[in-house]
This record gives sequence, structure tokens and C-alpha cells, in this order.
Amino acid sequence: MSSAPVDTVERSVTDRVLGGIERIGNKIPEPFILFVLLLVVTAIATTVMAWLGVSVQVPGSDEVTQIRGFFTGEGLTWFTANLGANFIGFPPLAVVLPIIFGVGLAEKTGLLAAMIRWAFGSAPRWALPYAVALVGVLGSIMSDAAFVVIPPLAALVFKAAGRHPVAGLLGGFAAAGAGYSTTMLVTSLDALFAGITTAVAATLPDPGTPVTPISNYFFNVASSVVLTVAAGFLIDKVLEPRIDRAGISRDQVVKEEDEHAQNSAMSAVLEPQEKRGVRWALVAGLAVMVLFMAAALVPASPWRNETGSFLPRSPLLDSIVFIVFALFSVIGIVYGRVVGTIRTWQDVPNIMGEALRDMLSFVVLAFILGQFIALFNWSGIGSWIAVSGANGLEAIGLTGFPAILGFILLASVLNLFIISGSSMWTLMGAVFVPMFALLGYEPAFVQGAFRVGDSATQILTPMNPYMIVLLTMLRRYEPEAGLGTVIARMLPFTLVFWILWVGVLAVFYGFDLPMGPGNDIFINE
Repeated sequence: MSSAPVDTVERSVTDRVLGGIERIGNKIPEPFILFVLLLVVTAIATTVMAWLGVSVQVPGSDEVTQIRGFFTGEGLTWFTANLGANFIGFPPLAVVLPIIFGVGLAEKTGLLAAMIRWAFGSAPRWALPYAVALVGVLGSIMSDAAFVVIPPLAALVFKAAGRHPVAGLLGGFAAAGAGYSTTMLVTSLDALFAGITTAVAATLPDPGTPVTPISNYFFNVASSVVLTVAAGFLIDKVLEPRIDRAGISRDQVVKEEDEHAQNSAMSAVLEPQEKRGVRWALVAGLAVMVLFMAAALVPASPWRNETGSFLPRSPLLDSIVFIVFALFSVIGIVYGRVVGTIRTWQDVPNIMGEALRDMLSFVVLAFILGQFIALFNWSGIGSWIAVSGANGLEAIGLTGFPAILGFILLASVLNLFIISGSSMWTLMGAVFVPMFALLGYEPAFVQGAFRVGDSATQILTPMNPYMIVLLTMLRRYEPEAGLGTVIARMLPFTLVFWILWVGVLAVFYGFDLPMGPGNDIFINE
């Protein structure tokens, strides 16, 4: 008798919290409209500041920057003359699109899905939670497709191994979502973040070491290892025992209209032809890497810099986009030829076109993001905000790791409402990259800190559209499940991931370890 009111109160509190998050999130415009509004607000603010004669002097520079207003003759002619240049010059376009073409070949030919199924199918029963965790953490190579592909496959292999399929389903989603920003592989997300960071840092007198798609690579690898072990442990020791105690069915409650979908579910076991395709793709990938290493390591290699090395900057690091594009293109084409998803060479550009179509929403968003970043840089308001913010943090004594911690917390909260990582990093990077640079932090380090807050909380918010997809899958086993059910089971992953990920960053900070090749924590060290 006494447990019922408590349960009712808990459900009521959960419903109110979730309802509040959903109501607030629903009032936030779509990213394109959001940045149109921010562009208008910035345009008005710069105009007012220009009329008031506001100026700023960036530390390290002898020049005083006068804020330039958008709604002035100079501002309007700048905007109308550079609309196309602002868009085409948006740095992420130059790095993201080539990588999308390469990764798209590997994905659309079926290679990435086959490798995921191979990883699941080859894992022994005891190691399945850790295999799911590893594939989930590395799943961002497939972009958003990871949220749709990994959970049902994980459920399938869990059930085949005599383990609870719901643990695989939820564990796969948790690992893919909470660890979305980190992976041992270079992805289009690395290129996207690096492009935005580079665009913002370019306005600084001392922009620090150039940011490339591998500028967070060391941090990402360390984070991937820690988060994989943590996710596997949570699936094995926390999530699955709780699901077993709750008595959730191991069999799907199949509706008539879903029967065909279940019968045609993808098997975790590779067909012989798929196995041959994966083997030949791995051989081709190894050959490509050996070729690149041989070309880079010869003493007279043109990929070395003037001193004969590769750090902090060299043609090799500048060629990362090409290397990633070439690697994924080759292995995708080889796999496609073996399994038959590429029958003629005309299929290659067709598949690239399909990959680009999947990214059209980003290209459209990039149009307005490019205008926003360009106005921020041209007007000087970004420098003014950075200097004012840095001075404010110094005035209250918040300049060390606690300031970084506050930045991560802010990103974690905003991530509950702004799911798009590129939109949020454009917004936050424009302010915090210059601000922390003035405090002595490398832009690559600030970008790495953002990745922590950008990922850990996105499996908790109803604003994540893939949470609804997960809920639909979960209800096949647990018809009464709701968003509160999903969030309650995701919460341990978010808390543990957040704490451990911040801990990894603290180790890099405390020991002044490089975030990636040539990218340190502090500027000029």
C-alpha cells in the first residue's frame, strides 16, 4: 500500500521534468531559423555598438579594433558583395564534403554495417557488452545512422547468445549517443568541428596551433578506451541485471504490421560473400596505409616540413582530409566490387551522390552558419565579447580548469535543447574559442572540452529524434515503456560517461599532454 503513492510521486516528478524539457525545447526554433534570428540580433547589436563608438584592443595586438555595424553603408555593401563568399568560404565545407564522399562509399556499399555485424557476431558471450560498447562508441563514423543500425543489431546478437535483447538495444543506443563525439577513427565530425574552430580562431592575433581533423586525436583515443570499458561494464553489471529483475520479456510483442519488418531483420552473421568483401577491404586499407607511410617516412618526403619533421605543422597534417577520403573510398569500392553493390564504375559517383543527398540539410544550414561566422569576424563583436569575457573571468579568479569545467557544464545543459553539434559549436565556439585563447588555451583544447558536453547528455533529452526511434523499438519488448523509462535507464551512462570523460580531460590538462599531433593544451608552450 505504501509503495504506490511513492511510485505515483516519482512518476509525477519525472513527467513534470520531461514535460518541462520538451516544452522549452519545442520553443527553440530549428537550427536554420535559430541562426537567422541570431544573425539579426548580431546585426542590430553591431550597429548600435558602432554608433556608440565601441572599440576593443585584443591583448598581444597594438591595433584598436573599432566595432563595425551591419546596418551601415559599409556593412550592407560588405554583406551584399560577400553573400556567396561567406557561404563557400565556410571552412567546414572544404573538409566535411570530401570526407562525406569517402565515408559514404564505405557506408552505402554496406561495408560499415558488415564490419559492425562482424564485430558483434565474432564476440564471445561474456564479451558481448564490451563489443556493443566498442561498436557504439566508434559508431559516429556512420554519422546518425549509428542510432538506427547499432541498437537493433545489438539486441539481435544478445538474444542469440542467450542474453537479454533489451540490454543490447539500450546499451547500443547509450554507447552510440553518449560517446558520439569521440572515436578512434577520423570522421566527418572531426572535420566539421575543426573547420568551425579554424574559422573562429583566425580572428585572433595569436590563433595558436592550426586545428585539423586530427587535432583531438590523442584525446579521442584515450576517451574511446575509457568510455568503451565503462559502457561495457554498465551494460553487463548495471543495465542487464536491472532489466532481468524487472521481468521484461525477451521476446518481441509483434504487431501484424511489424511482422514483415521483423522477419526481414538483418542477421548478425555475415554471408560468405560479405566475409570475402570485408577481408579484401581490410587488405586494401592496409595497403593504402602502408603506401602513405612509405611516402611520408622517406627522408626527402615532400610531406615533411622545412625542418624535416611533421609537427607542429606539415604538408602531411594538411593532407589528412585527402588521406581519410582516399582510405574510405578505396575500402568502400573494394568491398562494393566484391559483394556486388558496385557493379560498374558509374555506381561510384552515384553512391557519392547518395551520400551528399544525406548531407543536404547540413549544406543548407552551412549557408546561414557561414553568414553568422563571417559577420561575427568582420564586425569585431567576437573579439569584443572574447576580451570582455576573459577579463570578467580573470576578475572573479575563474581562469584555470574550473573555468573549463563551467564551460563543459554549459555545453551539457545546452545539449538538452540544441541537438545539432555543428549549430551548438558554431554558437559556443564563436564566443569561447577567442575567450579561452586570451586566457592561454589552445583552440584544439577548447574544442576537445566542448566534445564532452556535446555528447554525454544527448541520450537524456526528448529533443533527440532518435530517442523516439529507440522508444518504438523498446515497446516491441515492453509495450508500456515511455520516455521516462528510457531516460531512467540512460541516466547511469550519462553520469558515468560525463565524470570519466571530464576525468580524462583533467589528466590531459594536469600533465599538459598533447590533444593531438602538434596541438598542446596551452598556447606558446
